[in-house]
Amino acid sequence: MDVLKRMVVKLTQELIAFDTVNPPGNEYAIAKFVGALLMENGFNITYVPFEGDRLHVIAEKGLSKEAFPIVFTGHFDTVPLGDKKWITDPFGGQVLDGKLYGRGSSDMKGGVAAMVLAAIRAFKEGKPVGGVRLILTSGEELGCQGANDLVVTYKDLGRANGLIVGEPTANIPAIGHKGGLYLRLTATGSTAHSSMPHLGENAIYKVARAILRTEQFQFKDEKDPLLGLSSLNVGRVFGGMNINSVPDHAGFTIDARTTSAIDHKTLLKQIQKELGDGISIETLVDLPAVSTRADDPFVKMVYEACSIYPDAEGFPKALPYLTDGSVLQKAYGGIPTIILGPGQPELAHKTDEFCFVSKLQEAVEIYKQIILKNRNFYD
Repeated sequence: MDVLKRMVVKLTQELIAFDTVNPPGNEYAIAKFVGALLMENGFNITYVPFEGDRLHVIAEKGLSKEAFPIVFTGHFDTVPLGDKKWITDPFGGQVLDGKLYGRGSSDMKGGVAAMVLAAIRAFKEGKPVGGVRLILTSGEELGCQGANDLVVTYKDLGRANGLIVGEPTANIPAIGHKGGLYLRLTATGSTAHSSMPHLGENAIYKVARAILRTEQFQFKDEKDPLLGLSSLNVGRVFGGMNINSVPDHAGFTIDARTTSAIDHKTLLKQIQKELGDGISIETLVDLPAVSTRADDPFVKMVYEACSIYPDAEGFPKALPYLTDGSVLQKAYGGIPTIILGPGQPELAHKTDEFCFVSKLQEAVEIYKQIILKNRNFYD
């Protein structure tokens, strides 16, 4: 195993060893660990508190007036392990047949390890124009709350040429993903004995009618050439106290995945109008779509670093899942944003999650080339 491979495997294993399952996250120790590593290599480090005992890390090096830096972003937290027994220790980072196993190996501690090493190596091997900024967040997995908190509380994000989000893509760049609007919808009624239902008001019936109307809901957007059509799903239904009472409370959830053609405030009004005043709506997550022009100079540069050439079949690509890019692209004024990471997207959140060691090594080289190819794209 060559030096680079050993380095990225070791760092990924060290990150996996931190239990950052969210909830609760517990990202303080891993943030300090990564911050210390980057500080040892000449990066300026800022720790931004989140929810008391959790931290975001912002690391910067080589910033100049020649060009804006490239921003790389990743998150420290992971999803729970699940009930099924793992074939390896989920916090052990064991390597078997070229696969590095562990919770977060693909989503996305492998990506964080690769971008950290790439940033360090770029300055050892060259003089990156504009420098680099790493934004490493806590609290991504439950709806990007951490990134949302960061852009509200931290006012020195600066400018940037482009944004790389290291979520799992098997090192295949994607230039967009749908937005997400998560809603909790409730109805109220009044209780009565189930033998005399006419004396009560059944909240479950209200919710049932609302769900049927939700199934028929029609979006008013045209098909997005990159993101396709918006979609809507009812994922959870709840209500009632017991079998022999008229329920006075019930509800359900909606997960709307939206294109850049959809304004979420307008969509909320449309859903409320369709379901009526008897349904109350609470917004749980509100994240816009990520979309970047395929002919943007930053996109072309990243494609080149990934050995993808003009008119390559299957490009441009978009993704079905949400990322911190929804928050950070907007915070940076709509800069070109690319999701690109070594993890396997189909393994995110699964039992026996792994990342191919070869993809980790490849990601370090791709990220390093992106940093070294940076220039002033937007004169």
